[in-house]
Amino acid sequence: MQYKRVLLKLSGELLKSNKSKKNIDHAQLQHYAEEIIKAHKLGIGITIVIGGGNIHRGNKDVLQLNRTESDHIGMLATIMNGIALRSYLENNGVPTMHMSSIACAMCDVYKQQEAIKALEHGHVVVLTGGLGLPYFTTDTAASLRAIELGAEVMLKMTNVDGIYSADPNIDPYAVKFDHLTFQDAIDKKLAVLDRMAFVLCQTYKLPLIVFDAAIPNALLRIIKGEHIGTIVSDHKEPNIYP
Repeated sequence: MQYKRVLLKLSGELLKSNKSKKNIDHAQLQHYAEEIIKAHKLGIGITIVIGGGNIHRGNKDVLQLNRTESDHIGMLATIMNGIALRSYLENNGVPTMHMSSIACAMCDVYKQQEAIKALEHGHVVVLTGGLGLPYFTTDTAASLRAIELGAEVMLKMTNVDGIYSADPNIDPYAVKFDHLTFQDAIDKKLAVLDRMAFVLCQTYKLPLIVFDAAIPNALLRIIKGEHIGTIVSDHKEPNIYP
């Protein structure tokens, strides 16, 4: 295996189905949970930071919320997604610890050492609530938790097959990058991750791989060492694959 401990950033929007209009679609949840289960069976230490965009994103203008209020709702949305993911994993025999950055009766409060201990004992760790603070994205939370928990790589599932020079859904001339340095990504102001998350990864030399969630067995294949998506690292050329 190329990696033995990873952090997976799972966008909440990936759990939503455009066909069924459900915020948490069972088929979508099952697809991503099964990807996690396959990796867990190989003994990989997996932490998932999950977003809440399927339930609350960009609604603050409609609801006339300020940024702080909107972010608080978003944090609660991530907890809902975390409960659904934990339930599926546990119902399929995967020991799972759900922790949140904000106190909640339905899950444990995040503590670094307890999360590490859970990973060492073979649990999947699901982290929600972001950082528990407004103005900080779940991408920033993911990069910080990956560093705290000793992940070898941060993996971000998206709905495109990597990082592009522009939005490929809008710009037909957008160019895909196979590899970038963190400084390149920051200088180009690429929107796949917010600046603070990029800087954290760069500072603590945490490689990032951005890949298409729809690719069959993508998570497992990356963990085994296959080059899928875009690699962002501290090096001019990728050296995190064999």
